[in-house]
Amino acid sequence: MDSTKKDNPVSSPTDSTRAILTDEEYKKVLSPEVFYVARQKGTERPGTSKFENFKEIGTYYCAVCGNALFKSDTKFDSGCGWPSFYEPISKGSIIYLPDNSHGMNRTEVECGKCKSHLGHVFEDGPPPTGLRYCINGVVLDFEKAKVAEKTYNDQQAKPTDKH
Repeated sequence: MDSTKKDNPVSSPTDSTRAILTDEEYKKVLSPEVFYVARQKGTERPGTSKFENFKEIGTYYCAVCGNALFKSDTKFDSGCGWPSFYEPISKGSIIYLPDNSHGMNRTEVECGKCKSHLGHVFEDGPPPTGLRYCINGVVLDFEKAKVAEKTYNDQQAKPTDKH
């Protein structure tokens, strides 16, 4: 993954155990930006995420705990200023909570493993779900699809056949 946290005891894409640390423990292993969004329900500025216009094929993970969240083929350009997806990778990967802050009625989405704030889901997305998961890119990690990468590399290594 892009930002592996070697000193983060809960960051693992293979361990599905609930990740529970205190805020003080999270402060020690997360960058200030990730801590602000994930643990204090902050929001990154629109248009600042490295993943907003990102087109690689692979899987998006929670930057706090390594939980798989979204596949790249569910990502779309919503024009909202944050990475957007129309479907999570599994039902248990996301937790849904009512959010009535800032005078709005919204649905907050949290990581199903560590309960970190990810963003919000809206009902104005594309088919097949009609949903738009508007996610703060700072709380995402990404890993390229190994099969796709290997296939591409194998194709590049083959000599072209010109008969």
